[in-house]
Formats: sequence, structure tokens, C-alpha cells
Amino acid sequence: MNKKVAIITERIDITLGGAERSVIELAGELSRQGHQVDVLAAKGQARVKDIHILCQELPGRRACYFDFRKAVRKYLAANRYDIVHSVLPFDFADIYQPRGGTYAESILRNAASYQNKFIEYYKRITAFANAQRTMLLQAEKKICKDSEGPVIIAISEYVAEQFRRHYGVSAKRLVVVPNGVKVDRQIDKTESDRLRAQILAQSGMRKEDKPVMFLFAANNFRLKGLDVLIRAMQAVKGEAVLVVAGGDSPVRYRLLAEKLEVERKIVFLGEVRNIQPVLTAADVAVLPTFYDPASRFILEALAADKPVITTKFNGATDLFADNRHGRIIDRPENVSGLAAAISYFTNQTNIRSASEAIIADNLKEKVSISRVAKQLESVYDSIADRRKGQI
Repeated sequence: MNKKVAIITERIDITLGGAERSVIELAGELSRQGHQVDVLAAKGQARVKDIHILCQELPGRRACYFDFRKAVRKYLAANRYDIVHSVLPFDFADIYQPRGGTYAESILRNAASYQNKFIEYYKRITAFANAQRTMLLQAEKKICKDSEGPVIIAISEYVAEQFRRHYGVSAKRLVVVPNGVKVDRQIDKTESDRLRAQILAQSGMRKEDKPVMFLFAANNFRLKGLDVLIRAMQAVKGEAVLVVAGGDSPVRYRLLAEKLEVERKIVFLGEVRNIQPVLTAADVAVLPTFYDPASRFILEALAADKPVITTKFNGATDLFADNRHGRIIDRPENVSGLAAAISYFTNQTNIRSASEAIIADNLKEKVSISRVAKQLESVYDSIADRRKGQI
């Protein structure tokens, strides 16, 4: 049965990253499947009638947790929904589905990404200096302790394991619905061919050299492991070009590449509004991340039939098989392991085998947002059935 659904998120701004795009894509897919879906956000732009911005008049780029909570409660008192599905830890919601994993894990993994024990310790103990983050963490803990609280949906097994490890959440409270992306994107072959030629020209390589293009895409280069990736490029055997896309500052990474004398192997594209042409131009996606609940970039690569390389700290690993569709590195600091994985895919035969396996195993369907919406419908139905039983 179709339902009226409210999805609560902090901001509506698709330039911010994957979590924000995921909410919009999910709302769109649920709407296509017949549900009435409204997105309730604290800040952003309401470009369509189904998006409601509740705290735009408040100062600052972000609304205080308690201000937004109050605004949402007021809105829900005046508007009835069958399902309240929240990305933020609001205990009045029917579902809590954090797009960024647990706050406890994100603090730990962000600190680890500095790759310095002293800085890591400092980042851990000062994490609570951020009042907003502390409020969110405490609210998340409260939800997890309340046995009658919202259903907790994890976007990967990695995130589910975080809830068990940090908060002792029982299996009956947890549902895993792996992340998904739009898989029916239009590909502009002319644009991707132009990009590939441009990248080769910048690297000084010729088409005849048949270099393999490895794409790294992120907006937080440190957290996603670009430092390690550049170090790995020094040890790569075979013709390889690393393409870096993202809005973060490349200055220290350019300097590192020059120091290691691999600057000719790396092309910095800067911020890219549409990753699809770049992904089409590339041969392999690589993301040696220190923390990613379930990377959209890796899922988009699989949807494009591209082999992928990432770490076990990426929940997207739920949706592909190591040594068949790509490579999973045991830890992001493993430079030699990452270099070996990249070297393996400098062989076109290995790329072709992985791509054929991705197609044969129908990973496009596994990573699709339509599959996510169908699984969520089942959760919505179970919540509705439980309510009927309580009447």
C-alpha cells in the first residue's frame, strides 16, 4: 500500500556530497513507486514543492540540533505522515537511518586518517569541543538505548557492526538496507572521449602507450586516502595515470607527488559537477578510504561496469566480491597492498575479466536505488503492520 512519507535531513544541497544526493534520489525513487514523499530539511533550497525548508530564517549555514528538532515536531503536529524516516537521530521518528554511519565511528576513523598517533589522540579528545557533534552523538546513544525507539536502518554491514560495537544494539532493532545509486544515467560518449584525451595530454602520455586510467573522486582528500594513493603510485608497475577529481585543496598533494617524482602520473581535475563523463573515461575506480559507510562513488563505478579498488572501511564492499569485481585492501595505510592492486589492473585483460564479471553477476541491479526503495517499502509495511497490531 502506498504511503505518505516524511524524510528528515539536515540540508538540501547536492554539492555537499553523496549523503545529500542519496536523500534526494531516494525520495525521487519512492515517489516513482507511488508513495507521497516530502523532504523536511533545516537549510537549503526548496526547488520543488515536495521539499520543505524549516529553519531558513535562523542564522548560519547549519541549524542547531534542538532548533531543527523543535521545527520538525511543530511541522509534524500539523501534517500527518504514515512513516517518518529520519537521517538525523530524532527519537520521535519511525526510522533512524544515518547516511554517515554512527557518530562514534566517524570520530574514530577521522582521527585515524591523520596517520599520526599524536594528532589522532588529539582529534579524539577534542572531538567533543564541537557542540553540534556532541549533541548528535548523545541523541544517537539515547536512541540506541531505548528498546522502543525507532527502527535503525544501516546502509551497510559495516554500519550495522558499528551500532553493535559502539552501542550494543540488538539484532531485532537493526535492519541492513545496502546503499544504492541511480543506474540509468545518460552517457555522453563524446564528452568522455574528450576528457580522456585531455587527461592523457596533461599527463604527457600518448594514446599509443595504452595507459590505464585510475579515477579517485572525493571532497575530503585526507579522509579518503589520497596521501596513501600517491605514495602507492610510486611503486606501481605498468602504465598508469591517476586522475583526481574533487573540490578539496590539491596543494599539499601536488607537493607530495613532486617529492616522490610521480607528478607526471597524476592529473588533478579539480571540482567536477558531473562525475559520469570522467567515470566513463576512466578504466578503474580507486578509493583507499579511511572511512566510508557506503561510498556512492564506488557504487557508481560498479553501475558503469568498472572494476573498483577500496578498503574494508568502506561499506560499499557489501555489494561486490574481492578478487572478482575488484580489490579490497585490508587497511588504508597499506601502501604496498594498494600498489599491488593498482598494478594488477594495469593489465587490460584483468580489467576486462572484472568488468565481465560485474555484468554477469548483474551488479547494476544490486547497487540500484530502485532496489533500495523496494527494501525500504518492506520496512515501511512492517512498521504499519506493527501499528495495526497495537490498536
